[in-house]
Amino acid sequence: MRLRLPDPEYLKLLLPYSDVIQKLALAVRKLILEEAPEASEFVYEVYTIADHFTFTERPSDAFVFTTTHANWVNLGFNFGSLLSDPDGLLRGEGKWIRHVRIAQATDLDAPGVRELVRAAIAQAERPEGKAGKPRTVVRTAQSVTKRSAPSRRRT
Repeated sequence: MRLRLPDPEYLKLLLPYSDVIQKLALAVRKLILEEAPEASEFVYEVYTIADHFTFTERPSDAFVFTTTHANWVNLGFNFGSLLSDPDGLLRGEGKWIRHVRIAQATDLDAPGVRELVRAAIAQAERPEGKAGKPRTVVRTAQSVTKRSAPSRRRT
């Protein structure tokens, strides 16, 4: 299956970020879709750009997500506290959610990163019967105060 291209609206949302962070966000997205090409994406613009991946049509079933920040991208796991993390990559103290901070492209190659994504896929909610065609939905928060543009500082 050919990796699908990012939605043009998603690319527009990334424009306020530095070139380095834009490339990093797209690299994290690529890793996720290499492992789960049949996943749908739900992209939200709130205080950050959040990209949720799910096998169902419900964003609440997302098994993995990304959040884009001025100097890094978080690779998040909604049920990260249930994942085995022998390499000690996961951050977070909440009941469920954990994340891995990706500050440079080489962080994606660290032992355990791809394995965490695979483990999240294995525990993900799946639809009964035949799954629908993967899709991307981009939503901007018009009623929420817009976030300020991140610093264009190069990292």
